[in-house]
Amino acid sequence: MSRDGTGGAVPPSDSGEPSEVTEGHREHAYRPSDEERCRILDQLPVPVAYFGRDQLLALANRAAAESVARPAESLVGLLPGEIEPGLYMEGGQGLVEAIERVLRTGQGELYETQLVMEGSEHIRQAAMSPVRNAAGEVEGVSVVTLDTTDQFWARRRLALLNKAGMRIGSTLDVGRTAEELAELAVEDFADFVTVDLLSEVVAGDEARSVLNRDSISFHRAAQCSVLEGCPESIVAVGETHAYDSDSVVGRTLIKGEPARMVLDEVALRRWRTIEPVRSQSMRDHKIHSVMVVPLRARGVILGTTLFCRHRTPGAFGAADLQLAAELVSRAAVCVDNARRYTRERATALALQRSLLPRRAARQKAVEVTARYLPNTDGAGIGGDWFDVIPLSGARVALVVGDVVGHGLHASATMGRLRTAVRTLADVDLAPDELLTQLDDLALTLDREQPADGPEGGQVAGATCLYAVYDPATGHCTMARAGHPEPVLTRPGGSAEQLRLPPGPPLGVGGLPFESAEFELPEDSRLSWDLPSDPAVVADARRRVTAQLAVWGLDDAVFTTELVVSELVTNAIRYGGDPIRLRLIRDTALICEVFDGSSTAPHLRRARMFDEGGRGLLLVASLTERWGTRYTGTGKAIWAEQPLTGVEDPGPA
Repeated sequence: MSRDGTGGAVPPSDSGEPSEVTEGHREHAYRPSDEERCRILDQLPVPVAYFGRDQLLALANRAAAESVARPAESLVGLLPGEIEPGLYMEGGQGLVEAIERVLRTGQGELYETQLVMEGSEHIRQAAMSPVRNAAGEVEGVSVVTLDTTDQFWARRRLALLNKAGMRIGSTLDVGRTAEELAELAVEDFADFVTVDLLSEVVAGDEARSVLNRDSISFHRAAQCSVLEGCPESIVAVGETHAYDSDSVVGRTLIKGEPARMVLDEVALRRWRTIEPVRSQSMRDHKIHSVMVVPLRARGVILGTTLFCRHRTPGAFGAADLQLAAELVSRAAVCVDNARRYTRERATALALQRSLLPRRAARQKAVEVTARYLPNTDGAGIGGDWFDVIPLSGARVALVVGDVVGHGLHASATMGRLRTAVRTLADVDLAPDELLTQLDDLALTLDREQPADGPEGGQVAGATCLYAVYDPATGHCTMARAGHPEPVLTRPGGSAEQLRLPPGPPLGVGGLPFESAEFELPEDSRLSWDLPSDPAVVADARRRVTAQLAVWGLDDAVFTTELVVSELVTNAIRYGGDPIRLRLIRDTALICEVFDGSSTAPHLRRARMFDEGGRGLLLVASLTERWGTRYTGTGKAIWAEQPLTGVEDPGPA
């Protein structure tokens, strides 16, 4: 109902809608009395207060009085923030300065404060407006207060979690992730923070259950304090310590839920009963409020985080506990990811080390020094490999390769390729032929790998450099499959990049590989060219005997004469020019006879009345090993005898 100009009611229209309001009606609108104004103000659900020029409270409605749990009459005459003369609400001390600024400047302002009343924490936003008299002078300040606790904590939570998303988990390092959690918490809402991880988690292993343990062993992964040096801590970072299962932390971990507590005298005495040293440290540093939040990821407890306050006057509230729980939950996932990475990296590293050569190959052709430097910014473990493979005739194969990718699959693939290279090297293939065979193998491995697997076609793109060095001739033959060209450092210190024909990476298929030969500085060699005449066999024996005497190998004369006789005779009888005898003293005594035929020799047993056929059988029985390799002009048959007193070269 509305009133007409004479105080009578203006009835609604027949349609049920209000009648049209005329200007006359507006001029004679109802004006509430002072008593009604007070009643309207008093019944507003929003706290409203008025402070006079003397900054004392002159008026407060019922909502304002209820917000501080005091009768309105008892508040009149108090300063802003007081609930009793001289007694301020926690967090209300700044209201005096804010009211004074509005009175002085005549400009309204918003003031937000965190008030703690009877253990209840609230965020209040006060809209302060100047009240002027008829002359325009400021004679007071009206204050309308809104409870913005929910909005404040939502903003704070989003801001902190956003910061956590950018700062926690920046690396796949368990310790650094724990440090990032502690540092962030101290910046925002705690005075001292510790992060303890179960000892097995630091090692990358799966966390064991904390149930049924008398004490729970931890590794102090990180700690941070507003005080320099973290004097509150009784455990240094990196040390191992334990919590009793009946302690506050132990019970919280077993329960698996975050908890907060105020450390009054009763709580400190209870803590001291089980952990007296920690209790004393808390008492010394006046720690008054604690939150214990388990680090839990994927349903498994990885450790615990302790948040403490001793410089911040207010105790942790329920909102703080919720915020800490979300922060730790995010950090726990990062810790678990780092733990899984640590485990995979350790496994891959162990696999890689088991596949790489751990001792120098027994050979004297070259001195080998190797160093493996993983990429510390990435996964650190990949498919890089190297190898030194002794070949016949004191020669040696040097191999360097790389499989694309990182982790277990790359290391396993590297092992397969390394094994294949060693197998092909035993056949004594030329470098270009060996890479062709290795390329075919890589294609086969790629076909075996599912295209939708976690690593896809891992072998395609692998590279390899294969070099064969002959110390007797000083020649080195190399071929490469997508690998960078090698660098040769000469005795004088000069270095040059050796130009090799380009070759495609392994697993591409269909493209040829080419070799290149380089003359490297000689060390020493003994080589004789022999005519294709049976009469030279005796001369060859004499030359060999003389050289063995120079070397001091008189014990090897008898066997070596027989081997030389048989191999030279076979070369003259079944081979062809040019025939060459080479005697090499390495880790073994090696006798090589070259001829111009590519026909492979056969080891057979001669019958009783056969005049020949026993040569290779005799060589095989007198020597440690023998074999055939093919050259560009024919073949070489070689045989090795062990030398007593020759030491193992030892580890690289």
